[in-house]
Amino acid sequence: MTWRPRLAEGTAPALVFLLLLLIGLAIVGPAYSEPAGYLALLKRAAPLMILAIGQYLVIVSGGFDLSVGALVTAGVVIAARLIDGDESAAAWVIPLVLGFGLLVGLVNGLITTKLLVPSFIVTLGMLLVLDGATFLWTGGAPRGALSEGFRMFGRGAAEVPLLGAVPWSVLILLAILVAAVLFMRGGTGRALVAVGDNEATVRLSGGQVDRLRLLAFALSGLLAAVAAILLGGFAGVSAQVGNGLEFRAITAVVLGGVLLGGGRGSVVAAAAGALSLESLFTLLNLLGVSGALKSAVQGVIIIVAVAYASLGGGVRQRLRLWPKQRNHVRPAQPASSS
Repeated sequence: MTWRPRLAEGTAPALVFLLLLLIGLAIVGPAYSEPAGYLALLKRAAPLMILAIGQYLVIVSGGFDLSVGALVTAGVVIAARLIDGDESAAAWVIPLVLGFGLLVGLVNGLITTKLLVPSFIVTLGMLLVLDGATFLWTGGAPRGALSEGFRMFGRGAAEVPLLGAVPWSVLILLAILVAAVLFMRGGTGRALVAVGDNEATVRLSGGQVDRLRLLAFALSGLLAAVAAILLGGFAGVSAQVGNGLEFRAITAVVLGGVLLGGGRGSVVAAAAGALSLESLFTLLNLLGVSGALKSAVQGVIIIVAVAYASLGGGVRQRLRLWPKQRNHVRPAQPASSS
């Protein structure tokens, strides 16, 4: 018996759409006629792809995480203030930023699961808390500077045999993506999807629903901190570095075919959706389309993706029920002769 790779539902359309965008970039942009152009694209998209993986874990389990953009900004600002150009400080600031992201994710998860507050409200409140705290701490103008050791992960490269110089951000992205795929193929990952599909069934079967959702939020916060480190290295210190990233991550996830509300979707498709979104914006820039249309494009993608998922789900449900309904049709009774 030969093994055949099997793509999760929704992965193939996301990969086809990504392929079409990459072909469009090769036609329109001369820089994308060589692999170096696509490697640079992947380097730019790596933070968003990592955010999308974290957002996928929350969405597929039936929640939302609107705090990741503000968490990215807070992570960059905290790192710059603590490092302030000191090369030796990066060794302990990086774990601190990762721990801060994990802590924010745990707080989101605990309030959602223990106090039964909808995740949309919890993470929206956390977004406002982080934005306000960052503004109070910086006065709107971040102070300090990131060291070269810290920025290396966002803009540096490592020498890889046979491949040459590969950006650190791409290597980190690939490691996280492989780990996420293995995680979702394991029992915990499958249980996480089951929670989004039917929480009551998981509870009745003895599944730890609260622990699973808490894990999803914790991993989302941790991955947002990783994205903050990469963005800080790539773009530098800014009080607006994470603005809007939460909506871009959600757009990327639904563009990858992940069902809002949970229960269906592939982590590979979510990452492909993020790369597709970055490719789409790059293509629009090359075509001279105004950057102001980015928000409109994201809104259209979310509406169309959700409508398509809802319509497709209804069609699939009717197709599943049709044979049963047909088998339950009673034959017509012959008319009585009396």
